[in-house]
Amino acid sequence: MEKEGAFHIHTTQRAALGTVFLAVLIDLMGFGIILPLLPFYASVFGATPVQVGLLYSIYPFAQLIFSPIWGGLSDRVGRRPIMLLSTLGASVAYLIFGLAHTLALLFISRFIAGVMGGNISTAQAYVADVTTHEDRAKGMGLIGAAFGIGFVIGPAIGALLIHPKFLESFQISVQNEFALPGFFAAGLSFLSFLLVMYKLPETVKKQENGETKMIKASIFTPAFWKFIFEVGQKGFFPLFLISVFLIVFAQASLYSAFPLFCKNQLGLSADQVGIFFVYMGVIAIVIQGGLIKRLTKKFGEKTLFLAGNILMLTGLALIPFTGSQTTLFFTLGIMSVGGSLNVPTLNSLISKEAPPEKMGVTMGTSQGIASLSRVIGPTWGGFLYEIGFRLPFLLTAVFLLATIQIGRKIKRR
Repeated sequence: MEKEGAFHIHTTQRAALGTVFLAVLIDLMGFGIILPLLPFYASVFGATPVQVGLLYSIYPFAQLIFSPIWGGLSDRVGRRPIMLLSTLGASVAYLIFGLAHTLALLFISRFIAGVMGGNISTAQAYVADVTTHEDRAKGMGLIGAAFGIGFVIGPAIGALLIHPKFLESFQISVQNEFALPGFFAAGLSFLSFLLVMYKLPETVKKQENGETKMIKASIFTPAFWKFIFEVGQKGFFPLFLISVFLIVFAQASLYSAFPLFCKNQLGLSADQVGIFFVYMGVIAIVIQGGLIKRLTKKFGEKTLFLAGNILMLTGLALIPFTGSQTTLFFTLGIMSVGGSLNVPTLNSLISKEAPPEKMGVTMGTSQGIASLSRVIGPTWGGFLYEIGFRLPFLLTAVFLLATIQIGRKIKRR
């Protein structure tokens, strides 16, 4: 009987993780469809390069404010309601995207999508709810794998949906060529909404004793920083958040600097640059979706976190010295392997610092810090590139030295 019970728990856990993975994956596929189209869609309305940059930044800016709030709310009302609200809200945002006929509506659609972007931090909190400490890195790796797959499949679907031959084949006539990707992304988010509604069980038990009191704090409020201090009194939570900021900052700076480097220094086309992003996504899928459990079991989370930081820094620093596509594949591979190791192990370590009744707000706080990086990173990369094409890669790599020091400190604990 004991074995049967254990099997039931294990099976239930796997089913819950599978549902969360699919819900996040489907939603991120919609995100991946939209993201590469933004500059082209904005240019229809005569947007300047600065306005295009702001269009990219408004999404993480909204996440920066609302992710901690949604995380705290999920501790009080449950994970399911927040994931339902965020996926349905994303569907509405993509509908506005497809129907937009002014630049202002395009900005509104991206702002709403950012506000409703609480599903990632809530999904991370859900994973923490249903996994043991030993399996935590594997569970967080599933979220990372969903990112990787979404960013591989999403852009490909988006390119197909605006291709003239595709539209002619199905006799689709649209005044706005970007409407169909928007509607398709809206449909994916609504499918994610239905998956959460009918397949995802709740993990948070409502309490009346006030232990799950919601923390209504964004990154701009004293309560946000007070929470970090309170959780960090007995551990490394603040150091983990510094690592989150620097790692995501390094990744975000590539959004602007890397395509410019490929175009101006290596003479690559947009399609060729897209292949590199697919390549990085595939590495994330392989490591975070499959290998991370075995690697964690053999080496431990702290070792993988430190190794990932070293590899990420090395690959990033080597990028501006590559002179061909072959060497660029090699250096990007080093960086991507590092990012695929340090991100899920870092999220796992953060979740273990959290009080169980405040798991949602803890992961939301982490996502808020990550969003701050995504707001600043692209502008930083573009600004430094204008000064010197090697500068954004090398100076950002210097900042990542701090994550190696943090990793060493954690291992000594």
